[in-house]
Amino acid sequence: MTKLSVNINKVATIRNARGNNLPNLVQFAKDCEKFGAEGITVHPRPDERHITYQDVYDLTNVVKTEFNIEGFPNTKFINLVLETKPAQVTLVPDPPGVLTSNAGWDTLKQKDFLKEIIKEFKSNGIRTSIFVDTEVQNIENSADTGTDRIELYTGPYADNFEANPQLAVADFTAAAKLASSFGIEINAGHDLNLNNLNYFKNNIDGLLEVSIGHALISDALYLGLEKTISEYLSCLK
Repeated sequence: MTKLSVNINKVATIRNARGNNLPNLVQFAKDCEKFGAEGITVHPRPDERHITYQDVYDLTNVVKTEFNIEGFPNTKFINLVLETKPAQVTLVPDPPGVLTSNAGWDTLKQKDFLKEIIKEFKSNGIRTSIFVDTEVQNIENSADTGTDRIELYTGPYADNFEANPQLAVADFTAAAKLASSFGIEINAGHDLNLNNLNYFKNNIDGLLEVSIGHALISDALYLGLEKTISEYLSCLK
């Protein structure tokens, strides 16, 4: 079964709007796990506009499932990951000030950069994943970085799903097969939701994990957190 990792950035956004501890981010992570989530994802950015670096430290000894830290590997981020030692680190090519992660790595141009960072994380027992699109070149060069996994950037899939699901998923199916042929495991994330998740899962062989935040938190405003997580888990069965 594909694991569901809940990205709790949006919960931190709501909390930060009032400058206090409501909602309580740590308790929210605990509740996600209690209701069946198999992982917690956070993405601290340099401006700490949602998840703060202190949040990561606070969650480190609380998360009992899989803790996944996403972000651009600058020095501060690398040190944070090495100090907290999550189950997984997902490297994302976010430029400063970006609203959300909307592109994968150019794994040819950035190969040496990624290779060095991945080697350091893996030597510390941290599983690595890199955020990539479905371009054949980027999949092929991912293998040379030494990464354990790739996270397929599913924004284009979500954008085209309603018009033609079969066409929307085709490149992702091919990319996953290519990655698997190199021994790379598959994660996915970005704009996956209750409408498009099950179809994606059923067309991606070996999909190990999806990271979902914005849509899941938005659904929870209407359905409640427990029911929302249950429905997302049902999509992954």
